[in-house]
Amino acid sequence: MEAETIEYLRAGVYFVVTIFLIVFLYSYAVSMWRRQERGIRDYEKYGELAVRDDLNDDLIEPRITEKEQR
Repeated sequence: MEAETIEYLRAGVYFVVTIFLIVFLYSYAVSMWRRQERGIRDYEKYGELAVRDDLNDDLIEPRITEKEQR
């Protein structure tokens, strides 16, 4: 392979990977927003973890064990 071909290939792969990461980031943000809107998960509670991080604080979500799922 010539150096010019390798450079074109590298630029193409870089472009494709960049587009893939952008699509992944925006789809993740939209899925988080949809979960927040539907009430499935409250991400504001998770945001308070930086402020309230004592060991005696209440859990954000209750733990569900395998026994309780059955």
